[in-house]
Amino acid sequence: MTGAGPAGAAAPPPTSLISDDLVNEIRGWLDTPVVDLSIAAKNEATADLRQSDVDRLDRQWRAEVETDDQPLITEILSSPLSNYLLQIQAGSLGLYAEIFVINNVGLNVGQSAITSDYWQGDEAKFQKTYDVGPDAVFIDAPEFHEGTQTWRAQLSLTINDDLGRKSGVATVEINLTELSRRK
Repeated sequence: MTGAGPAGAAAPPPTSLISDDLVNEIRGWLDTPVVDLSIAAKNEATADLRQSDVDRLDRQWRAEVETDDQPLITEILSSPLSNYLLQIQAGSLGLYAEIFVINNVGLNVGQSAITSDYWQGDEAKFQKTYDVGPDAVFIDAPEFHEGTQTWRAQLSLTINDDLGRKSGVATVEINLTELSRRK
């Protein structure tokens, strides 16, 4: 994706179309045991990782994206959480272009499609949500997706455990073109 549309393309729909009702709807389908248990398990499994370990895993992921041998990617994409997110994406009928859940160190836990990298902790989607607080919501600037000729924006929000403590982040890429059409 690029930050601007092609010459002659319509201006992006405003991100203000992403209403509190839509954010609450997303929070609703994130409030499920498969999300909570998956994040908790990943947080426990990665609790002792050093930044050098995270960097090594991210390099492995990036290399796997370019090959047919994808053990780390396959591990994540075949998880119950990834299957759940893929069902949510499919059920959105084009509204959600991509969904992924990140743990407390910024590593992918589950996703509806392959992401370009494994570690999101160095990106705004994590830093402007998890690092901010348990109720944080961040909507990134719209970007034009050449392949589908649609405008998209990533909505990220902090996910909390049953005790209200931050446990991870969800990022949902909203098809603004479709959202605008529905409104």
